[in-house]
Amino acid sequence: MENVNKVINDFCTKGFAVIPHFLEDNETELLKNECKTLIDKMDSREEHAVFSTGDDQKANHYFMTSADKIRYFYEKNAFNASGDLVVDKYLSLNKIGHALHWLSPAFKSVTFSPKVKQLVKNVGFVDPVVVQSMYIFKNPGIGGEVIPHQDATYLHSTPEPKCIGLWFALEDATEENGCLEFIPGSHTDGLHTQWIRTNDENSSMKLTKEMSEFGKKIDEKAFIKVPVSKGSAVLIDGLVVHKSDLNHTSSGRPIYTFHIFDQNNRVWDPLNWLQPSPQLPFPSLYDN
Repeated sequence: MENVNKVINDFCTKGFAVIPHFLEDNETELLKNECKTLIDKMDSREEHAVFSTGDDQKANHYFMTSADKIRYFYEKNAFNASGDLVVDKYLSLNKIGHALHWLSPAFKSVTFSPKVKQLVKNVGFVDPVVVQSMYIFKNPGIGGEVIPHQDATYLHSTPEPKCIGLWFALEDATEENGCLEFIPGSHTDGLHTQWIRTNDENSSMKLTKEMSEFGKKIDEKAFIKVPVSKGSAVLIDGLVVHKSDLNHTSSGRPIYTFHIFDQNNRVWDPLNWLQPSPQLPFPSLYDN
């Protein structure tokens, strides 16, 4: 692994750190092949959801009950007005989530690997649990942008947020195909907004609880692009502001990502959209 001291220093000062060659080629291929198998079994005529990251974010029941399941979320332009899939199903998806880390042996093997556990220990997490996981496609032509955000907006805890994301490039992530972009040091500015459950009959959600004016005044010029090579891991503080652009190339930019919450002296917010279920309590990273 990249020099541990450099990784921790980057993470603490910038809010993110890049670790090249974290995954071996056989591990990236394992995850891509498993994803193809999942899509082979997918039926677009079944209940599904379209996913986007715009400011008018809503979520249907299919999304809200996905914490303990493997579910499919399409790009907004994948269907016509009649609800028919109008693109190849292998190019139609925004992501698959949110329990890949537990229900898929391939993704589970990477998530709970010894090197992941050691990395999280190096960060100082005492009692980490895995709360969600996603395979994000960023397909060519249809793959949407991800707007500036903090992960803790969606994955909040009290008395303060304590979550990290691990983001694995399964192909090279370049400036042209929508690599991650960060505002270095923005994790020190606190939480801007919190996305909470509403109590309406559709189980929809909305952004609420504005925490500071900074969230409304993000300086787009402050972002830096962070291209990484296939197999790299990016360690992401839950409070750092990040985004990704559209994919402007003819190939996908697939990644696997999951989020970890340190429940040591902290409580998962019951207003988060994502909640543990009797079928799948948040699994301990260190004990599995």
